[in-house]
Amino acid sequence: MGKAGLYAKILAISLISVIAIAGALFIPAGTLDYWQAWLYMAVLFFPASFVIIYFLKNDPEFLERRMSYREKEARQKLVQKASAVVFLIGFILPGLDRRFGWSPVPFEYSIAADAIVFMGYLICFIVFRENSYAGRTIQVERGQKVISTGLYSIIRHPMYLGVLILYLATPIALGSYVAAPVFLLMIPILVFRIRNEEEVLRRELPGYPEYCGKVTCRLVPHVW
Repeated sequence: MGKAGLYAKILAISLISVIAIAGALFIPAGTLDYWQAWLYMAVLFFPASFVIIYFLKNDPEFLERRMSYREKEARQKLVQKASAVVFLIGFILPGLDRRFGWSPVPFEYSIAADAIVFMGYLICFIVFRENSYAGRTIQVERGQKVISTGLYSIIRHPMYLGVLILYLATPIALGSYVAAPVFLLMIPILVFRIRNEEEVLRRELPGYPEYCGKVTCRLVPHVW
């Protein structure tokens, strides 16, 4: 993909993402007077713009890999569908909560949750810098090597830890306790994805079984 094509694809995906999340939040809320949603979107998308600029300059091939959404593994296609349902319900509920006042969250809790969302995103960025092959789909690329430095020296899937932190803090950041159980479903979804991903990596990535012998925890240090 040429630079112009990559820029156009990134711009299109970014705009679609902003519009989709804004629509899922503000339409159910029935109002734009929803400060938690505005702040959450700022925390989510402003850092993302700087990350995109960074990788456009330093590693555009990484962004090309991140732009691929088509899974080859049948079980990962199931993960994509399950995740889409969770995200749809998870982002609609806070807006409804804002409209009907089901479970108001204290101001300071939402602010703290936004800080945790940012921390989760920061972990993902650190992982992206460490591992240029951290794509959206489960596949082994030509020339890919096992990464065992940085956060990968502690757990085998630090990106998913960042993702999990981000999404578990999302409902509180959006001012809704009601939506929290929905985002908790991301835990079994990620566990399922990781187990299948490791099957592929053990089978296709040279040195990965040996790496698993050295770094025993997949997602949470000293837990799993």
